[in-house]
Amino acid sequence: MPQSTHGRAAELHNLASHIHDAAAEAHGKADHLTAHELSKRALEHSMNAYKQSEQLVEEAEKSSEKTNAA
Repeated sequence: MPQSTHGRAAELHNLASHIHDAAAEAHGKADHLTAHELSKRALEHSMNAYKQSEQLVEEAEKSSEKTNAA
C-alpha cells in the first residue's frame, strides 16, 4: 500500500533527526569527516521532508478552494 505524503514527510523528518544524532555522536568522538557526511545526509532528508510538507499545504489549499467554491 502506498504511503501517504504526510507519512512520508514524517518519516523523513524522523530519519533526519536520527542522522543528526549520529552526526553529533561522531563529532563527539572527534570523527569530523563522518560527522560532516552525516550532517549532509540529514540536511538532504530535512529538505525532502520540507518539500513533502509544502506539497501537503498546497493540496490542502486546493481542497479548501474547491470546497469554498461549491
